[in-house]
Amino acid sequence: MAYDFSTLDAQITETHDWLQRELSGVRTGRATPAILDSVKAEVYGARTPLRELASITIEDARTLRVAPWDASTIKAVEKSIVDADLGVGVAVDGQGVRVLFPELTSERRTQLLKIAGDRTEQARVTLRGHRTEAIKELEAAEKDGGMGQDEVARLKSEIQKRIDAGNETLAELLKKKEVEIAR
Repeated sequence: MAYDFSTLDAQITETHDWLQRELSGVRTGRATPAILDSVKAEVYGARTPLRELASITIEDARTLRVAPWDASTIKAVEKSIVDADLGVGVAVDGQGVRVLFPELTSERRTQLLKIAGDRTEQARVTLRGHRTEAIKELEAAEKDGGMGQDEVARLKSEIQKRIDAGNETLAELLKKKEVEIAR
């Protein structure tokens, strides 16, 4: 019986994508629209993501411009950004909302590095869980008589190789984020 790695590969990719989204939300010293991806404003009776309410552009290295398509939602957009507690300044003007990124202090950089490390560790734990599930499936197949011990040992080795490769990509994501935070 051949083992199907597609489920495990999909889980590894999903974990990688999750970490990428999580790390994009960790603020660095530079302005990036991704920081606002998790912010939702209370407008029209529903919580709506900012990217569906406004255009988000980079004005300069430390300023974002959030320009709502409906001017009546400016106050709700401002409130949602302030309530998100992203460590950014907010200023309202005639065209919309400016999101100002202050310089990072060394203490804040240390906190951000810790947060990035914690998120990466969560992703590693998830990968270990996926590995455990796959190995349990193999052991169940061996117990049912569908596979021999040699085949199970070979497949366990292949599973571990895929998990190791997944962990390497997670480590690369963390390194990139650490470099961004250090700037």
